[in-house]
Amino acid sequence: MCGILGIIQNKPVVTDLYDGLIVLQHRGQDAAGIATYNGGQMHLKKGNGLVRDVFRTKNIIRLKGNMGIGHVRYPTAGCNSAEEAQPFYVNAPYGIALAHNGTLTNYEKLKKEVHEMNLRHLNTTSDSEVLLNILAFELSYESKNKIAKLSPEQIFKVMKRVFKRIEGGYAVLALIVDHGILAFRDPNGIRPLTIGIKENGGKPEYSVSSESVAMQALGFKILRDVEPGEAVFIDKEKGLFTKKCAKAPMRPCIFEYVYLARPDSLIDNISVYKTRLRMGQFLSKQIKKDKLDIDVVIPIPETSRHIAITLANELKVKYREGFIKNRYIGRTFIMPNQEVRKKSVRYKLNPIPLEFRKKNVLLVDDSIVRGNTSKQIIDMVREAGAKKIYFASAAPPLINPCVYGIDMPTRKELIANRLSHEEIAKAIGADKLYYQTYEDLEKAAHLGNPKIKKFCWACMGGKYPAGNITEEFLEKIERQKDAEEVAEDENQMTLL
Repeated sequence: MCGILGIIQNKPVVTDLYDGLIVLQHRGQDAAGIATYNGGQMHLKKGNGLVRDVFRTKNIIRLKGNMGIGHVRYPTAGCNSAEEAQPFYVNAPYGIALAHNGTLTNYEKLKKEVHEMNLRHLNTTSDSEVLLNILAFELSYESKNKIAKLSPEQIFKVMKRVFKRIEGGYAVLALIVDHGILAFRDPNGIRPLTIGIKENGGKPEYSVSSESVAMQALGFKILRDVEPGEAVFIDKEKGLFTKKCAKAPMRPCIFEYVYLARPDSLIDNISVYKTRLRMGQFLSKQIKKDKLDIDVVIPIPETSRHIAITLANELKVKYREGFIKNRYIGRTFIMPNQEVRKKSVRYKLNPIPLEFRKKNVLLVDDSIVRGNTSKQIIDMVREAGAKKIYFASAAPPLINPCVYGIDMPTRKELIANRLSHEEIAKAIGADKLYYQTYEDLEKAAHLGNPKIKKFCWACMGGKYPAGNITEEFLEKIERQKDAEEVAEDENQMTLL
């Protein structure tokens, strides 16, 4: 779920990349990085932390050039140190910096190929570094006759080979020295990627971003989404070249609309904001049937706010803001470990007792993942004096791990995988629990763009659309996750 941004324009890009990454900060709070090129040298700065913490004035001054890419990292595979922050860089061929959102599901196979067949060294455990080395190898193969500069047609020929080798959900930006910026998206379109354009003195300038909102904040107009399996190349003269290099059924991630994306973004020409409004509308149909005595509808900020507004309108019940959010605490879902998530909930949200005291409350959240956050919030609401607490999730039960870039790696962590509907309600302390049906969730997104027939909903019980995701594969990543947690606990004990 990382955020990526690339810009090529007629003036230095670093301040725009910095500002754009700030807009994309919700997609990753773990690390940040920027790479720029000024016609003679690649400049790179990256590190752990928020964008504002990684970059200082001295870094901004040094990042020269009219083209560049940036990245904010959400911790998944290969996220143990500042060296594993992105963009990654290799100096041959030409010099390439790469930023990647998503996960390669055949990482182990690719790692072996890179070592044994491509004879390239990997310095980290990141699948993004593997991807960079695969791209570098294929570009080297294409330029084996000492070609000083590859044509767009040759780059697309390279991309066809790259697409054949890699599996998973991914959106990628690569800055190729003395060439331009290459962007591509997985054949199923699981991870989002959008192109923006603006005119500057009659000359076009381009941006490519995980979400449209970053480009709009920088004054770019939305041109279109990168198509699934499409490669887009913007050369240093700002010519735009595109080619479909791989085909598969389109399956964009449905969880982008539920939680990951900002509401003011368009993803695959679907408004995230309107999709969430429709989620509330569809949820209300279930709740109306039970004829509950609800005094107030209250969202658990931030993502569920627009869902709750529509839900309250449909139920003809008062909508109120019952929680004050500490804006200096990040999104708990994407914090790097469970212990940090647990501690952050109370620091992040504080209830307003007047909105809860002696009332029957309908709480609305985007989803229930592990159940710990939901339970802590319900406990707070009971302490604030609520009589009854009903809970509505805008997403269906999450029962499987996402293997395409969202850190839900083990089934045992997902409360809906091990408990029934009634058991979950009891475990989190709700008097009544409502889950959105998948049919209604899909319809909420589909109405925004009828051309998209299906979405990736593997985490909610659907099929994994990309890669060979077997029971053995899932068990393996569960063992890896367990080992990482043990190592982390040992590290914490050592520090104590």
